Amino acid sequence: MKKFIALMLAALMVVGMMAGCGSSKTEETKAAETQAPAAADAAPAAEGEAPALKIGMIGPLTGDAAVYGNAVKVGMEIAVEEINAQGGLQIELNCQDDAHDAEKSVNAYNTLKDWGMQILAGTVTTNPCRAVAPEAANDRIFVLTPSASAEDVVDSGDNVFQLCFSDPNQGAGSANLIADRNMAQAIGVIYDASDAYSSGIYDSFMEVAATKGLNVVCETSFTADSKSDLSTQVAQCKDAGADLVFLPFYYTEAAQVLVQANKIGYKPTFFGCDGMDGILDVEGFDTALAEGLMMMTPFAADAEDEATQSFVAKYKEKTGGVPNQFAADAYDVVYALYKACTAAGIDGTTPNAEACDKLIEQFTTMSFDGLTGKGMTWDSNGFVSKVPTAVKIENGAYVGIG
Repeated sequence: MKKFIALMLAALMVVGMMAGCGSSKTEETKAAETQAPAAADAAPAAEGEAPALKIGMIGPLTGDAAVYGNAVKVGMEIAVEEINAQGGLQIELNCQDDAHDAEKSVNAYNTLKDWGMQILAGTVTTNPCRAVAPEAANDRIFVLTPSASAEDVVDSGDNVFQLCFSDPNQGAGSANLIADRNMAQAIGVIYDASDAYSSGIYDSFMEVAATKGLNVVCETSFTADSKSDLSTQVAQCKDAGADLVFLPFYYTEAAQVLVQANKIGYKPTFFGCDGMDGILDVEGFDTALAEGLMMMTPFAADAEDEATQSFVAKYKEKTGGVPNQFAADAYDVVYALYKACTAAGIDGTTPNAEACDKLIEQFTTMSFDGLTGKGMTWDSNGFVSKVPTAVKIENGAYVGIG
């Protein structure tokens, strides 16, 4: 009863109260630590109208993974601004920084819960999502993460759903694409054995590689404690004769690999997954070293459809940069929630537990078209079904692989 009363009071508060969402650039994320209203504020409810639906977002707005969190923040802001401009259901977005830290993510979750959050659009990264998901399950708050891709993030309850590919989906998709297009004669694999995201992709890649008959000549790994120097792993792939190196980990370590490969004159094809997105924004990194790098992604900013080009233009206007797949997934998260809430009659007066049950029903029965996939559907476990694609870096930009 106390939880219900608190939520009802929160829903009647002035909708202008929300956490600040700063610049989308990694270094300029100090604004994320402020509480200034974001551009995604909903207009105050007129007399007789329901207050805005309160959606929370948690992600790394500062720190090493800030490229992901700020891209998600801006993608969600664009969607909220478009929706609120239409009239009808209004959305208030509150973005909280967790610096890719599980404990900070739980603290951010509690801040959002006190604010009156009805739905959580997050978290952005996997380990924080693992920590927050059980809290949301206990509180019956619906979770739709744009990018926490480990399979077990949905294990906390029936209320946690993913819009991104799961890790096994990415690993299997990568192996299938490499095999089907005969991209390599000999493959090297470097992965982060201490990271669930990297290890999950590695496991599924190796499984499909075996069934496809791919020639993996080198498997080598690192951990969080040893990732500052990856020269040994790069040298092992070179010595084994790998002409393609699969890198299922984040862009910060990937930049190190490319720098080290360049130092020793090693020029294989490098192939990564969605964590690679952001490598062109690494401070001090020579982006020419990423030329030819491929990665699995559900989004290509050079696509010619009207929806993509409109989104890209708005993202550029806000940030001066090109949106990555995290921004596109985040945009789709908000629109998927909007579609489901509209169909279910959910608004700012709906208690979170009631909203959760209605959203579970909607997501397990609806189909959704977004920037990152057409005809997306979800199963009862919270996994999305959509087709992975790939992009390649050419002339310092991502282009689709036809």
